Amino acid sequence: MNLCINAIDAMPDGGTVTLRTTVADPHWVEVAVEDDGAGMDPDVLAHVMEPFYTTKEVGKGTGLGLSMTYGVITAHGGTIDIVSQPGQGTTVKLRLPRIPAP
Repeated sequence: MNLCINAIDAMPDGGTVTLRTTVADPHWVEVAVEDDGAGMDPDVLAHVMEPFYTTKEVGKGTGLGLSMTYGVITAHGGTIDIVSQPGQGTTVKLRLPRIPAP
C-alpha cells in the first residue's frame, strides 16, 4: 500500500500506476509497482530507504513507507530494487522467495 501511495503522490497531475506480478524463476516471485510520475534524481534515490527521509512537505509524509517496506521484504528473505529517473517515473521491484504450495 505504501508503494502505491508514493506512486500516486509522485503524479499530482494524474498518471498511471501499474502493478505487475511475475514468477521470476522457480524460486522467486516478483511484485513491481510502476508509475509515470516525476521520478527521482540520484541524490534522492540514494536516501529513500532511510527512516524518516521524505521529500514531501511537512504533514504530508513520515518518511517511513519505504524503510518499512525494505524491512518487511528483507525480513522475509527478499530484495527490493528501485529504478527511477527525473521525468521518467519510478519502478519498485520486490522479490520474495517462492514457497511451494503444500
